[in-house]
Amino acid sequence: MARKTIFVYEFLTGGGLLHGAAATSSINSPFAEGRLMADAIAADFAHATNCDVVGMRDLRMCRGDSSGSIAWHHVLTAAEERQTFCLLASQADWTLVIAPEFDGLLANRYRMAQQAGGKLLNASLLCLELAADKQRTCEHLSGCGVPVPRGIALHAGTLRQQLPPDFAFWPAVLKDRYGAGSQHVQRLETSADLPDTMPCDCRLEEYCPGVPVSVALLCGPAQRLALMPCRQSLSDDGRFRYQGGCLPLDDERAARAEQLAMRAVDCLPDPRGWMGVDLVLGDSAAADRVIEINPRCTTSYIGLRQAYRGNLAAAMLTLAAGGTIDPQSLQPRKLQAGEIAWSVSSTAAHDAA
Repeated sequence: MARKTIFVYEFLTGGGLLHGAAATSSINSPFAEGRLMADAIAADFAHATNCDVVGMRDLRMCRGDSSGSIAWHHVLTAAEERQTFCLLASQADWTLVIAPEFDGLLANRYRMAQQAGGKLLNASLLCLELAADKQRTCEHLSGCGVPVPRGIALHAGTLRQQLPPDFAFWPAVLKDRYGAGSQHVQRLETSADLPDTMPCDCRLEEYCPGVPVSVALLCGPAQRLALMPCRQSLSDDGRFRYQGGCLPLDDERAARAEQLAMRAVDCLPDPRGWMGVDLVLGDSAAADRVIEINPRCTTSYIGLRQAYRGNLAAAMLTLAAGGTIDPQSLQPRKLQAGEIAWSVSSTAAHDAA
């Protein structure tokens, strides 16, 4: 079998900040989180049969970074970052792009790789652009019969003037329509809490109580496979900042989460590679809601790779290339509820004490 070269690019660690992206000051996912995720995925590809792995590092923050099994290319300027990205994408058999959706960062990197002749280990551009718009995502899923929070779109500027008099979904959650990483997210108890103005287009939606859960799916044209659902740890200050997670869930909740996540992904245009679905599990299945879609590798990877003896990156590659796998070939570990836990401030997933 011919060897394949996999190019793993993670925006925060790979030099994306050299371009001075306008929204970088409000990225809640820290650099360490991005580095941990990129390291884990690159390492798993490197351990896969017949795979060579290349990646990029911002020399300002990753000085001296090296690995015998991964060829890291260090960059120091925006021009060097763009040139290196295009070169590696053109030379690799597959390119995996991990970047925030806001400001079109993920979609723009997708286009850059595609224009360079790269083959993307990501969902289609149509899928990325749909998922980046929280209002469109909810409208699309609702039209497919997938339950989502009821909500409305508000334009940047004065919000109070746009609020319909019959909006009655309180408490509500206000979020950046095109945001990522809990940007501008806040819980509002009543209409009096609505900010006078916002610098971005927003979505205002009903608050859905319950257990916050994420489900990752490995997707390809011939098969879609849901991995163990993870319970999310979110800040309790009304901002819902992601702090980490744990797995597995109890069997009943896990089954509900998997089924709902699969329904959501089945509605999307050409989901491929790693797809993350954030949802809330209510008191019953009738109260479960899909909150948003992340069409890229997510931080839960660092915990999920500990829950399986098989290689998740290799399985993702097989499915994206059009193949199929026996789910049991991933060898899921037998775990007690919440046995594996991780936080965005830690350096690895660990067995919970």
